[in-house]
Amino acid sequence: MFNLMIRICLLLGVCSTLQAKDIIHTEKSLYRNISVVKEDSLLCLVFETRKDNPPYQTCVDETDKKRLVFSYTKLVLSGLLYKPEADHILVIGLGGGTLPMTLKELLPEAKITSVEIDPSVTKIARQYFDYQEDDRIDTVTQDGRLFIKRAALNNKQYDWIILDAFNGDYIPEHLMTQEFLQEVKQVLTDDGIVTANTFSESKLYAYESATYQSVFGDFYNVKRRNTGNRIVLATNNKSLKPLPVIKQNAEKWQTAFDVFGVDSDWIYHRFTPEKDWDENSEILTDQYAPVNLLKND
Repeated sequence: MFNLMIRICLLLGVCSTLQAKDIIHTEKSLYRNISVVKEDSLLCLVFETRKDNPPYQTCVDETDKKRLVFSYTKLVLSGLLYKPEADHILVIGLGGGTLPMTLKELLPEAKITSVEIDPSVTKIARQYFDYQEDDRIDTVTQDGRLFIKRAALNNKQYDWIILDAFNGDYIPEHLMTQEFLQEVKQVLTDDGIVTANTFSESKLYAYESATYQSVFGDFYNVKRRNTGNRIVLATNNKSLKPLPVIKQNAEKWQTAFDVFGVDSDWIYHRFTPEKDWDENSEILTDQYAPVNLLKND
């Protein structure tokens, strides 16, 4: 079976960077080459890219499946420190389905909609990563921007929108622009929040920051220094909740977070309102979204 997998991945062109891993599954979808690999106790989803070492999109620790492996996934839970209750959650980008399944347990009353453009990703999430839909979790196979446009036309609104779509190299450029974020804002409730998974070390850092500020005003950066992880936490309100309130919420969430191996105080200390970018940076628009800046040297 393993030799068969090697032959398949050679045909798909994904073996060059994955030969050292135990390849569990490979397939070529409409959008990308996808692999599921095993490394020690971790089972991981990989989107093939032009990079020598493509980043893992999702990992599950098979010895403790609820434990959140990635820092960025933990940082997304900053949304709960800012807004402890949410009835309707929208997740753009599925990966292995870790976030919807975690939020389902943390928020027992919430309805969660996951939007994923690639049906192969959804299929793999179900087959390998225990992603399960039910009356509280729904999956829509559609481009995230198209979904939000249609949601606005149908007057749908969400308390919390999580932007977590990646194509393997970076965020799809049409999900980074001012026009897109304005559409996102249209489907937010009055006290709704957005948590967007981006990178603090990207050449687009200042452009992205200026773009979010142009739509939402001041926002919190939630990030780890000296890593690539950065969550933009923006709100539909003109003023941000003060840090002491967020700290109080962190203390309330700690027991629930323990199940997932998450330290809520660690997340709290990643919050900063600091504007550490050039506020005169150009705003990303549908006409100006420089793809050449998506990759670092």
